[in-house]
Amino acid sequence: MGTPDFAVATLQRLINGGCQVVAVITAPDRPSGRGLQLVPSPVKKAAIEAGLPVLQPEKLRDPAFLAELANYNADLQVVVAFRMLPEVVWAMPRIGTFNLHASKLPQYRGAAPINWAIINGETETGATTFFIEKEIDTGQMIFQETEPIHADDTAGTLHDRLMIHGADLVFRTVQAIAAGTYPRTPQPNADDLKPAPKLHRETTEINWNQPAVNVRNFVRGLSPYPAAWTMLNGKFYKIYSVSVANESPFDAEPGQAYTDHKTKLLVRAADEWLMVNELQAEGKRRMLVSDFLRGNTI
Repeated sequence: MGTPDFAVATLQRLINGGCQVVAVITAPDRPSGRGLQLVPSPVKKAAIEAGLPVLQPEKLRDPAFLAELANYNADLQVVVAFRMLPEVVWAMPRIGTFNLHASKLPQYRGAAPINWAIINGETETGATTFFIEKEIDTGQMIFQETEPIHADDTAGTLHDRLMIHGADLVFRTVQAIAAGTYPRTPQPNADDLKPAPKLHRETTEINWNQPAVNVRNFVRGLSPYPAAWTMLNGKFYKIYSVSVANESPFDAEPGQAYTDHKTKLLVRAADEWLMVNELQAEGKRRMLVSDFLRGNTI
């Protein structure tokens, strides 16, 4: 069960590893582009290429879907980047249903663990396989691995590494379950749990009153998607990359900007200036600031 690119690597790893995947469940085709043509999910495309049957329920409690799912008589269900399952679905297989989560549980439970780990300035994260239970991301853990977060990582680069390492972790988990040699470890209690809630427009605006290091972590934790944003002179800009400017053009309050109209765009954070390296204005493509300033003014 999965939908985006992150889940494709796992599906392919299971197939290439000789696992008997009896069916794939993914999101319904969605309209996209100017023509609003229906587009299949990345997981559906991969499943069709592999010759696997695909189920695309609008509602997971739909009796027709539940009957079809039950007919496959699966021993195990594997979930990677899918939606929340009702108990009637996750409790259906003989062994149960496990999920791949892109963090070291119990930290960063929620929809956006990769983003929030970088936003919070973590130097490591990881991936966990765990059995699904009623409370989201709280089930008994099977395996867990650590992944370093490098100083220049973005949500995109970390996503791509965890996508591959997570696929291997899922395959290892399936092998252990098939052999009957897998652990079921309760998640430890912790007083300092850091959540990873879904990201929205109102939670992705840059707060220039933060120290420069926090602003930089915020920007790279949201790059390339959904992207941090700010308003400059009343116009909306997505910001994809910033770095410490090592210069101070004038005394300024947080949020004030400076440009030489040629190659530089600087914005003042709470403690120092930051250089904006990549941005995207409304209606335009993402580009380097130097390229943007050749044909646009701020």
